[in-house]
Amino acid sequence: MRGWWQDLTDLVLPAECGGCGRPRTVLCPECRAALSGAAPRRVRPDPEPPGLPVVHAAAPYEDEVRATLLAHKERGALTLARPLGTALAGAVRAGLGHLCLPVPEGLPTAWDGRLRGDNGQLRPGGGQGRAPLSGTGSLLLVPLPSSRQAVRARGHDPARRIALAAAGELRRTGAPARVLAVLRQRRAVADQAGLNSRQRLDNLAGALEVAAGGARLLASGGRVVLVDDLMTTGASMAEAARAVRAAVAEIDPYLDIDACVAEEGEATGERMTEATTVDTVRTQAAWRMAGMSGVDDMICAAVVAAPPDSFETNRN
Repeated sequence: MRGWWQDLTDLVLPAECGGCGRPRTVLCPECRAALSGAAPRRVRPDPEPPGLPVVHAAAPYEDEVRATLLAHKERGALTLARPLGTALAGAVRAGLGHLCLPVPEGLPTAWDGRLRGDNGQLRPGGGQGRAPLSGTGSLLLVPLPSSRQAVRARGHDPARRIALAAAGELRRTGAPARVLAVLRQRRAVADQAGLNSRQRLDNLAGALEVAAGGARLLASGGRVVLVDDLMTTGASMAEAARAVRAAVAEIDPYLDIDACVAEEGEATGERMTEATTVDTVRTQAAWRMAGMSGVDDMICAAVVAAPPDSFETNRN
């Protein structure tokens, strides 16, 4: 109810800029430029936690960007979800350049054609190598979960709301993106505030899991992008990646086709053809026969912001 009321009041009451407080604007041009004006870049915490996927961020977590994220997360400025989602969509696009899949021998014809050039030859990285993923499958945005207590206290789930806005922005530009909120906290964790990077890793180890039925959707042949509003030490992102890898690795490649169709349709509200699902199953089987799971190559991550010193261009 709090979320609905905030949405309503945001429509009828004068807004102020989430970044600088300028009246009568959700986000002023200067703050919008700070959030989305520069090209997203890869970020790496120091120390970098084991298992962290490639992560891209839209902006440094400072000044107007920090104020905007806090206004959305802690003060319920829900209209900021759209510009934050636009920034996150940019980071997702940047990350897709690093996201590839193995192309083993025996790849089904329907998928093989998407990975070959006009001359019929496998694109660079073909055969037992790697090829770009553009055009294959869905783009699955998986938001990092907040605890139930945090969601109740805030009245909304910030990461999920921003992910939904980002998926909408990506669809408007032709990318078949959707949100799969399949990660869950399997146990309580301590407040991360005041913990160093090592303590955060220990605090979060084994804390996340993929909800029942979520693994099959993640293994459906799409590109998985873990998303959040902010990454600091990378401990949460590394744990989310571990949970996704573990869940997908347990899925047998010879999935029941009818079950896949039913679960995919239930999650997306759309119909999925049996032929498409068969291609997915055969692709996974080809990975397995080639001795590859394809899981690591399916996953990257994107965030709205990260600490300035974690941006790759700032590190020697």
